[in-house]
Amino acid sequence: MTTAAPAPPVGTVLIVSASMGAGHDAVAAELARRLAAIGARAETVDVLALLPLRLGALMRWWYRGVMLRAPWLYALVYRVFFVSRRAPSTSPLTVVAAAGLARVVRRLRPSVVVPVFHVAAQAAGHLRARGRLAVPSVVVLTDFAVHRLWLHPGNDRYLCPDAATALAVTAAVGRPAFRCAPIVRPGFAAPGAGVPGPGAPGVRAGAADVRARIGLRDGDRIVLVCAGSWGVGRVAETARTLARSGRYAPVVLCGRNERLRRRLGRLLGGAGAGAALGWRDDLAGLLASAYALVDNAAGLTCREAFAAGVPVVTYRPIAGHGGDGVLAMARAGVSVHARRRADLLRALDRLEPGLPGRAALTARAAALFTTAPAESLLLPGLPLPGDAVPRPCAPAP
Repeated sequence: MTTAAPAPPVGTVLIVSASMGAGHDAVAAELARRLAAIGARAETVDVLALLPLRLGALMRWWYRGVMLRAPWLYALVYRVFFVSRRAPSTSPLTVVAAAGLARVVRRLRPSVVVPVFHVAAQAAGHLRARGRLAVPSVVVLTDFAVHRLWLHPGNDRYLCPDAATALAVTAAVGRPAFRCAPIVRPGFAAPGAGVPGPGAPGVRAGAADVRARIGLRDGDRIVLVCAGSWGVGRVAETARTLARSGRYAPVVLCGRNERLRRRLGRLLGGAGAGAALGWRDDLAGLLASAYALVDNAAGLTCREAFAAGVPVVTYRPIAGHGGDGVLAMARAGVSVHARRRADLLRALDRLEPGLPGRAALTARAAALFTTAPAESLLLPGLPLPGDAVPRPCAPAP
C-alpha cells in the first residue's frame, strides 16, 4: 500500500505593490485572494510607503501631475532613465526602498517575495544579490513592454505576459522567465470567451440594463474608452471621434478625475451621444455589454477585456510606458493599434460580431489565459504545471 506524498508547505507570500494608479494594487489584491484560497498567508505592502521622508507620496504626486499636465516631461524621463542604453541599471531609489523592504522581511519572515512594481523588483533584487534576502524573489510583470528598471539579476525568476517578453527578460538578466496567465478577478470571465473559471455571480447585468443605467439608448453600440484611475490621456479627442461617427456610443471611464468626467459629461451627455463615468465597481458588467474597448495604456483594463472576450483597440497612448505597451500588445496579436483617427474607426468597423477579425483577435487574447496561473509559479515546493509552461523561456544561442 502506498501513501500519498505530503503536500508541500505553504508559507507567507509577501507581495510588494505600489499605489501608482490602481492597476498594480488590483493585481496584488487578486493574487493575494488566490493565494489565500490555496492556504497561503498573503501580505501586501506598498513600496512607496517604505520610502523615508514621504518620498513615496512625493513620487506619486509628481507622476500624477506630470501625466495630467506635462506628459512630454514624463516621456523625456522615460526615454532617458528607463529605456536608454546609457540609462542607469538601477533606480536611485533602490537602496532606500531595499532598506524598508528588509525591515518588512525581518518582521514577516515570508517564504517568497513577489514584486509587482518596478521599484519593488529593484529593491528585492538588490537585497537578494547582496545576501540580505534569504528567500526567493519572483517578479510578476504587469506590463507587456518591460523597461530596464523592472530588471535586476538578483531576482530568482520572472513571470511574464507572453513568450516574447519572457525571452527578452531572460536575454537581459539571465534569469528564468515563465509565461503566466493575466491576473484578473474571476468576475470578468465571459462564458464562451475561452477563459477558465466561472464568473462571479451577479456581476453581469443585461445590456439593456447597463445602457439604461448610464443613460444610453437601446441599440447603442457601447465603446468603452479607458483613461485609467487618474483619467489621463487625450480621451476627449477619442470620445469626440467616436461620437461624431454616428456608429458608436463612447462611454469614457474617467477614473477618479472628476474634472474630466464633468467636462466630458457636458460634451457627450448634452448631445446624447455617449456618457462619461467616474470610478466604477461594475466594470465587469460594462465590459460584458461593450462592443469594444479603446485603451491608451495597455494596463489592467486590457487584461480584463481579454478575459471578458471584448476586443481591444489602442489609440493615442499615454507617454512613456503606455506607448511601448500598446505596441508590444499589438505585436503579440492580442489588440489592434490605431495610429490615426481614420484607423480607429476602420479598426472598430472590422470588429463586427461574426467577422473573422473579431473572432481571431479575441481568441488570441483568450489564449493568454491557458498558460499557468501566477500563483502556481510562486511557492517553493509547488510543482510547475508542465503542460502549460514546460520550461523557462531561454534566449536563442
